[in-house]
Amino acid sequence: MQATRPVKDPRKQRKLLYNAPAHLRHKLMAAPLSPQLIASKGAKTLPVRKGDTVRIMRGDHKGFEGKISRVDLKNYRIYVEGLTREKVDGTAIFVSVHPSKVMIKNLNLDDKWRKAIVERKEELPKKEEKVEKAVEKPPKKAEKAEKVTRKPPAKAAEVEEEKEAKEVKEVVEERPVEMKEKVVEAKVAIEEKPKEMKLKVKPTKAPTKAQKKPKARKKMVRKKPAAKKKKEEKPTEEEKPAKKEEKPKAAKKTRAKRKTASEKEGGT
Repeated sequence: MQATRPVKDPRKQRKLLYNAPAHLRHKLMAAPLSPQLIASKGAKTLPVRKGDTVRIMRGDHKGFEGKISRVDLKNYRIYVEGLTREKVDGTAIFVSVHPSKVMIKNLNLDDKWRKAIVERKEELPKKEEKVEKAVEKPPKKAEKAEKVTRKPPAKAAEVEEEKEAKEVKEVVEERPVEMKEKVVEAKVAIEEKPKEMKLKVKPTKAPTKAQKKPKARKKMVRKKPAAKKKKEEKPTEEEKPAKKEEKPKAAKKTRAKRKTASEKEGGT
């Protein structure tokens, strides 16, 4: 069974399940863990093993808990201790359950290989927590450094603004009175100017619609020079060719008919 390549056709999916090798069948027999095991072991699912305690979550036997007595990899089913039913003849048989319909409540860690797998999964969340803590610390130091560097420039700017304001006030107060008088005299002189000096502006009429529209440019077309007609000189009487004299029509020659033998004898 090729697990890397997904197949959408249901016929091919069923064929892959029936022809799957043992190592892939083992992965397909996985079941979810209980919330307590997820918190302690750091894994969400694990393949079921003989000796695990499970609880049935769906079906007619929902809520039943027991240990797994047998795992059937060929038919993808598990058998739980105590989960039986009676046949018509009265014999009791175990009821098979699919592993996806159960939840593992307790793990069997007798196998050293399975124990190593669980321990490896426990280490992964611990490493992730350490990485998150290391990433969170540097931003706090950077924020403190920004706060320290931002304060001095603000104070320096305020001091400079105050100095500039004081200098402007001193310059305004030290201005002589003569400068103010000159400004007043200049205003009076401008007001006393005669009306004739003022420019007369003619009121402009609003442009009409015809004026608003730009005139379309005429396309310049070069005219071809007219071909000079040659004057046809009428021929003079002398130049006119003399009319050919009409010849009398010759009589058509007719072929004499051959005389037959009887005509020849009669003629003779």
